[in-house]
Amino acid sequence: MEQDRAALLAALALQRDWGADEALDAAPPDRSRAPAPRAAPDPAPAAVPPAARATAVLPVAPAPVAARAAAAAAAADSLDALRDAIAAFDGSALRETATNLVFADGAPGSGLMMIGEAPGAEEDRLGRPFVGQSGQLLDRMLASVGLARQAGFYITNILPWRPPGNRTPTDTEIALFLPFVLRHIALVRPRHVVLLGGVSAKALLRAKDGITKLRGRWHRVEVDGLGALPMLATLHPAYLLRTPAAKRDAWADLLLLRRTIDAQLPQT
Repeated sequence: MEQDRAALLAALALQRDWGADEALDAAPPDRSRAPAPRAAPDPAPAAVPPAARATAVLPVAPAPVAARAAAAAAAADSLDALRDAIAAFDGSALRETATNLVFADGAPGSGLMMIGEAPGAEEDRLGRPFVGQSGQLLDRMLASVGLARQAGFYITNILPWRPPGNRTPTDTEIALFLPFVLRHIALVRPRHVVLLGGVSAKALLRAKDGITKLRGRWHRVEVDGLGALPMLATLHPAYLLRTPAAKRDAWADLLLLRRTIDAQLPQT
């Protein structure tokens, strides 16, 4: 009996890690009986005009929860206060399934901020962003253009909590945490921002295009208190691990970043 209970608990834990969010009935339905009459279906919603679809990038989070997120983010007047606000925010179920809050790492005064997608398993375990295999690749890539994590850049993610099973963040989750991300940028006051991968690029650029169309050039994004901030979209290092041929494009983006930084350094 105890072994059966342990096996059931292990199966439930595995389904949770996969991101299962609904259960089936424990027993099959009795189809020998006549089916109960069905209620009349709800009327179909009106079609969304093409123009509205073209401008819809991210759905908004539920209004009361979104308002609490925006208020908590706006009230943070320091990075420590922002971290505490995110840790205390209970508007997302991700907090309940993750092990650690993954806030940021690196040098906030470096002038260069990098924003990825969401923590993975290793980041969740250690509570630091980009420490797994893709993070190690990113560190090597940036070191090749003279940028080290200890002093050369500051790094965070759109989501501070690991999604179950490393699944892709939902649009609602992205919209919910976006006020915290924007406040994070405003507090760090970087001169340049690099967006790692399609999730962060589309969220902050308010774009529908994929990362292959957004990468390779600077975009201007309005951030409260900072004006139009230059942001460069590039490929996520996890994608480069799966697609080594794409490293050529990522290298071109790094060279563009290096040239831009050098062009703004004071002449000696």
